[in-house]
Amino acid sequence: MTAVEAERAACIRGAADVVVGGVGPAAAAAGTAATLARGDYDLVLSAGIGGGFAAVGDGVGDGFAGVAVGDVVVAATIVFADLGVQTADGFTPMSALGFGTDRYAVRPDLVTRLAARSGAATGTVLTVATATGTDERARSLHERFPDALAEGMEGAGVAAAAACFGVPYAEVRSISNLVGRRDRGSWRIELALSALAEAMSAIGDLA
Repeated sequence: MTAVEAERAACIRGAADVVVGGVGPAAAAAGTAATLARGDYDLVLSAGIGGGFAAVGDGVGDGFAGVAVGDVVVAATIVFADLGVQTADGFTPMSALGFGTDRYAVRPDLVTRLAARSGAATGTVLTVATATGTDERARSLHERFPDALAEGMEGAGVAAAAACFGVPYAEVRSISNLVGRRDRGSWRIELALSALAEAMSAIGDLA
């Protein structure tokens, strides 16, 4: 499952069936569910480009290795980071309020095989409905999720739909920009798409 056609084109060499589900967690969940209802699948992979959390010295946090533009990340855990309640006391996730799931663990054997084939780093990948565009929010997310390597907008939606159908899921992201102040001039979309294509080609068929 990808969000846009450019990601689909990058993934087409490495996956049996690549579907554009749309941008954001709701569209991703709906697109994934519709696809799973029509066919028989052994694995659903959310794949695309995304923002990466920077290393020490780039304003995100201390003692954190981070990732760089062009790196590939495989999610060990997918977290819907902004599903919850924001108050003056801070953010409370929806699961802590007793109203559902905002965290999806990826099967460890899938994480290991995906990372080994693609040469990816592994860690938490955040799903957000609102992309981060300030250094302040990047720091806040890092404080809440110190092992988060990347941010995307579809992974939790794909995982939620796959879980409903009892199908294993995973997420692969290549890094096009660093999470923080929105600076389109620093984005490297083509580099990230190329890295995604190489990773997906290397992953191939996991069966």
